[in-house]
Amino acid sequence: MTNPVNEAREALGKELRGLRLNAGLKGTELARLAGWHQTKVPKIEYGKTRPTETDIRVWCSHTNSEEHIPDLIATVRNIEAAYQEWRRVLGTGTKRRQQTQVKLEADTEFMRWFEPFLIPGLLQTAEYAEEIMRNVIEFYQIADDLDEGVSKRMERQQILYSRHHRFHFVIAEQALRTTVGDDGVMIGQLDRLLAVSSMPRVTFGIVPASTRYRVPLSNMIFFDRDKVMVENVSAELTITQPRELALYGRAFDALANQAVYGEQARGLITRALEQRR
Repeated sequence: MTNPVNEAREALGKELRGLRLNAGLKGTELARLAGWHQTKVPKIEYGKTRPTETDIRVWCSHTNSEEHIPDLIATVRNIEAAYQEWRRVLGTGTKRRQQTQVKLEADTEFMRWFEPFLIPGLLQTAEYAEEIMRNVIEFYQIADDLDEGVSKRMERQQILYSRHHRFHFVIAEQALRTTVGDDGVMIGQLDRLLAVSSMPRVTFGIVPASTRYRVPLSNMIFFDRDKVMVENVSAELTITQPRELALYGRAFDALANQAVYGEQARGLITRALEQRR
């Protein structure tokens, strides 16, 4: 069984093979032109060997496909770093993961964040975050550093008050309804959203539940224009490949355009609050 890193290598190899075939070159011919051992080309094409950035430049030069170099190099850089299993990311508990986000967010001037089911971490109350992390610790069976993890998440939120940073949060209305903890926790969290929605450097939108379906829904966090992080059950994906960034950007823009803001968004939050009370 292949893992996602191997699958990514194989996909890259197929793309490079396509460039070679389009150039009318045999594998042995390309190896000779590049000054490589003749086995190097098939190893790259079948995902057995990850090409270096120099290999990519040489390959594209000899296949007259230099326009593909930036995208292919981004793919190479992304393969090893893109897929991080939670068992590794959270191996020592939740605090370390929160700590890595502090620097990443500090280096980001404009953050865009979409969540379909939960409130974004930077907007969570301590009680809401504690319940989320408690479930993370139990589900992934990792070291219990609950207090430290929550404390670090709260520390991350200081960036919301920095004049050097801007934020565009979009959540699905379901995030207002998903019960984290109990009604008391949810009331505190919804009150927090009312306060956040009027912060000067924060744009906060909600996609109403009755909105027509347009794009696939998954959480996505953009760090400026050069990186997006996506979380699934088993791993965290960090995407830097230009064409994938563009695709996620289109998805976020579509959701942001469907969202309501200002008084309309606060109206949805207020109705959710009234039901909890």
